[in-house]
Amino acid sequence: MGRNGIERRDFLKYVLGSMGMLALDWSSLPRGVQAFAKDDEYDAVVIGAGLGGLSCAAAFARQGFKALVLEQHDKPGGYATVFERPGGFKFDVSLHSTVIAERNGLHNLIPGFPEITDVEFVPHPTLYRVIYPDYDITVPQKDLKGYIAKIVSLFPEEKAGIEGLFEDMRALAADIERLSQARSQVDMQRFPVDYPVLAGLYNRTWKDMLDARLKNDKLRAIVSAQWAYYGLPPSRLVSFYYAMPALGYLTGGGYYPIGRSQKISDAMVKYIESNGGKVLLNSRVDKIMTKDHAAYGVRISSGQEFKSRVVVSNANPFDTFRKMTDEESYLSAYLDQLDHYSVSLSSFQIFLGLKEDLVGKVGIKDSEIFYDTGYDMEKGYALAKEGAFEDAGYALTLYDNIYNGYSPSGKNTVNITTFTGYEPWKKYEKDYFNGNKSAYRQEKERLADILIEEVEKTLLPGLAAAIEVKEIGTPLTNVRYTSNYRGAIYGLDQTVDNSGSSRLGHETPIANLYLSGAWTRPGHGYGSVLSSGVECFGEIMRKWQ
Repeated sequence: MGRNGIERRDFLKYVLGSMGMLALDWSSLPRGVQAFAKDDEYDAVVIGAGLGGLSCAAAFARQGFKALVLEQHDKPGGYATVFERPGGFKFDVSLHSTVIAERNGLHNLIPGFPEITDVEFVPHPTLYRVIYPDYDITVPQKDLKGYIAKIVSLFPEEKAGIEGLFEDMRALAADIERLSQARSQVDMQRFPVDYPVLAGLYNRTWKDMLDARLKNDKLRAIVSAQWAYYGLPPSRLVSFYYAMPALGYLTGGGYYPIGRSQKISDAMVKYIESNGGKVLLNSRVDKIMTKDHAAYGVRISSGQEFKSRVVVSNANPFDTFRKMTDEESYLSAYLDQLDHYSVSLSSFQIFLGLKEDLVGKVGIKDSEIFYDTGYDMEKGYALAKEGAFEDAGYALTLYDNIYNGYSPSGKNTVNITTFTGYEPWKKYEKDYFNGNKSAYRQEKERLADILIEEVEKTLLPGLAAAIEVKEIGTPLTNVRYTSNYRGAIYGLDQTVDNSGSSRLGHETPIANLYLSGAWTRPGHGYGSVLSSGVECFGEIMRKWQ
């Protein structure tokens, strides 16, 4: 359903759901009371131990329900995982920076799970640094006023527009906050009057917000530097999915967990199992068992079956419905809708372990750097889809600048990331999964050399000679380890017609089968997928009440 087709009664749910703000009243929810006689019977079976699956299972466990998580990989977390290589190097698969709440002087509040207290986050030394052909800008931590002043100093003729843009973002945030407090008391007849900014922007793109205030294309690119976090250029990205997180990031700061993202995933597993749930690794689900178009359990690759009241898939919906069920005929209309959604870009990553402290030697103090070759974000997006690295930018993360001991003593851990579409890699797909990787390896090494040379030329002289360990991740790597369709890193794109209530919902046409994670509401990002699992659980509870 297009944005203009949203019925008035659905609008409130749309706005709050799209921002992951549908808080639950836990005391009013059902409690688990059923004692299962068999070990293979559960209240809920969750397919996939990504953070969206883990948070959903943790919500069931918190309420005393018996929950089982089945994960194909040998470690939990999906993209929130870590892998190790010789020399003492540990590489974080995806996490660069996140916003995290504070309590008792520590930033350790996992969204939705205040009971988890053993994951501590530390701030980046600077929020981020962005480099363009004419500008090199370091963005300060938790200093929106300072950031605005810095941008105004670069574009004084746009002062009114810059201040107006951030005032729009603040007003949007204020409208959404008041809306979240009002909930069922909202008078939809007065909505445009009571929530004017939200009413005017909910069906607009980030480009629309920019164009209303800013004239200079370079300035538009600079204030949109975080578009890499969303994988869409301003013309395609829904306004609030850039404006709200960007404002929160600039005001609340960026943080990284001590122990890397695996610490978050492991803490979620610990919470599930300490509350009576179970997480089984190396357990790929091959079949969602259904009867009369209703799910009643799953079968894993070993042939073992597990029965449950509900099945929640944290796997991508394409595999969920086309590979795990025999319901394609029944789901024809639903699958046709699914095929019309656009899927996010994938990633090309170079994980480097350096045999010396090159970062300290060069004197770089930043931990997250975006390097762009130009200001045309539409062109950048098109180049990424084509896998054209020769004229593409990159993101460089230097985690050793976040806290001491991140790397082995005297060494560095470096990550170089850029976007890529899946199509350039599709030609290697069949051979890759059949173990014939020579052509694939030659291509990924070629592209890695391009990026390493670019980083060496622009920021880290001597990089190539300092490399002790090198691993390269491509869209096919993403598929191999996470089974994400087309190696997508953000699930379904956050376009205007694919966000909020127009986004794929948690409930599916198969009774007792639900979705959680980046592919459904509210969307991608660590905070959003954690919210997605809890929101999915809340929908199930409303059915069980």
